[in-house]
Amino acid sequence: MLHVPDDSVLVLVDFQPRLMPVIHDGGAVVNQALRLGRIAGLLEVPVIGTEQNPEGLGENLADIKALCSHTVIKHHFDASADGLADHLPAGRKRVIVAGCEAHVCVLQTTMGLMARGLDVTLVADAIGSRRPLDRDTAIARLARAGAEIATAEMVAFEWLRSSRHPRFREVLAQIKT
Repeated sequence: MLHVPDDSVLVLVDFQPRLMPVIHDGGAVVNQALRLGRIAGLLEVPVIGTEQNPEGLGENLADIKALCSHTVIKHHFDASADGLADHLPAGRKRVIVAGCEAHVCVLQTTMGLMARGLDVTLVADAIGSRRPLDRDTAIARLARAGAEIATAEMVAFEWLRSSRHPRFREVLAQIKT
């Protein structure tokens, strides 16, 4: 199913400063999440963040946090167990998920959202784990469970649908950064 801005919400999972330095290719993961978050903002797609035990891991990176209309503080690895689903805008059934760690909080949050009947897309180039094997195994497992797998650029161009979209040039500028 193609992504539609009016049906989508972006969830940015646990981009926290004490976690990011140990994430394999963490800088690239953050850059893709930021790019997608800025594009979501241009296209009026809501962005929600989560923070795992911020007392221990810190709040999300400032650039990530600035993109989010709300941040869910959590202690469960599945953010929906700590109220994420309650903060999703009504009527939006497609949740786009990016974040860390792929095999823990991203996996359990995605499974929790799907268990609540939501369609979930995992943004493969905007998720990370300390070890590539954990990341790759999480992506494969979530795909088998029914999550769609996409890249940030795929989602962005699906949201646009056409080069005649009024925000095309602004989105394209984000894609090229």
